[in-house]
Amino acid sequence: MPKYYDAHVHLQDPRLAGVLDELADIYAELGVARVVVNGTSPKDWPAVLELARRWEFVIPSFGLHPWHVNNVEECWQDSLSKHVDAAASLGRPVGIGECGLDKWIRDYDLDKQKSALQWQLELATERNLPLSLHCLQAWGTLKEMLEQTRPARGFLLHSYGGPAEMVDCFVELGAYFSFSGYFAKPEKAAKLEAFRLVPPERLLIETDAPDMLPPPDGIAYPMPNDGEKAAPNHPANIAKVYALAAQYLKRDAAELTQQCAANFSRFISRSDAA
Repeated sequence: MPKYYDAHVHLQDPRLAGVLDELADIYAELGVARVVVNGTSPKDWPAVLELARRWEFVIPSFGLHPWHVNNVEECWQDSLSKHVDAAASLGRPVGIGECGLDKWIRDYDLDKQKSALQWQLELATERNLPLSLHCLQAWGTLKEMLEQTRPARGFLLHSYGGPAEMVDCFVELGAYFSFSGYFAKPEKAAKLEAFRLVPPERLLIETDAPDMLPPPDGIAYPMPNDGEKAAPNHPANIAKVYALAAQYLKRDAAELTQQCAANFSRFISRSDAA
């Protein structure tokens, strides 16, 4: 059975509360070996840690998302460090992020975002931890920051939506790039062109559940929208996302799955994932 690895997911999100009890059994049936659960603020870090205590397949990651930098308490760095320490005591990998830069949101404060990101970059670098980065409309600034503080272990540009012409420079800086099923939608064709330039050894796959819902042929586990604009993305759609990535990147499915397992091991878990 192939082993699947979800490089970026938010199992702590309240929209997924109704599917968590069955998730471990579904993952076991599908062959999902590990998932990186990304916290975004002090409000959800405890839930991420609790999920790691509940399930061994969870790799916890703690970060301050750029959407939350304007309304976070000054002591957030201490809290983040304590959650990282607590997760590390479980004897498994732990990551930093989701963090990053975002000029797409309304009333963004780029200076605050840069300050928060810089601290997290330095923490990931000092502790040699995998780093998951979010970026929208701030790719040049992100590149400059990574050139100044370059994590030796590398970093993940999750759901990479940047310019195709920047792929090479980010590769040189140590980037991994995670493919989301959302990019398989026809209107996102330009994003696929960027992923075709990603070296095979730097590719990872993610659901970003409950967000980034794939097109209909990428949904094995539908969820009701409950009045929202779009239905949540079930985390068990990960196997379908692998299939979409193989289809759109014109790769053999088994080969891609094995390659992504090796990439996950090298970057995130530093174990025998492959």
